Amino acid sequence: MRVVVRSLTSLAGLVVVAAGALLVVEIVGIWLRPGSGGVLVPWADARPELTGWTWRDVPVLVVAAGCVVVGLVLLVVSLSAGHRAIRLLDPAPEVTATSDSRSLARLVGHRVRAEDGVAAAAVTARRRRVRVKVTGRFRTTGDLRERVAEAASAAVGTLPLQRSPRVSVSVSPAKER
Repeated sequence: MRVVVRSLTSLAGLVVVAAGALLVVEIVGIWLRPGSGGVLVPWADARPELTGWTWRDVPVLVVAAGCVVVGLVLLVVSLSAGHRAIRLLDPAPEVTATSDSRSLARLVGHRVRAEDGVAAAAVTARRRRVRVKVTGRFRTTGDLRERVAEAASAAVGTLPLQRSPRVSVSVSPAKER
């Protein structure tokens, strides 16, 4: 989501910079040559065409609807891209404690990698779910999945979380070389 938000804000920033630069060029051009009709945009040619349009004409309504849709998309993306903190139990009424998903994933990852038979582990943590993907050291996994699930659940259980996330574990055996 961060990539989408950064791309959209960069694009919006470039559009605003381009519009501002165009406005500055046009204003300076009018100051230097009054009555010329514009430097980059032919305002004099566009004025007769634009004066005939009203707010009820189809092109005006289409442009307005497009602006509303783009604005709503930007609003939804910006609201959904907020910092997703994982709430911990408050130690006191006036204190709020939070953690981020990266810290939770790191903690679970360290505990899972410490288990015997684990060659590699990838952990993604969110507010409601922790996913653990483990690659075993051997071609047979045996009880590795149960041990990893127990270790991951114990790691999550030791934290004073307001709402404990669901832990899902997937194990794949080592690849044959």
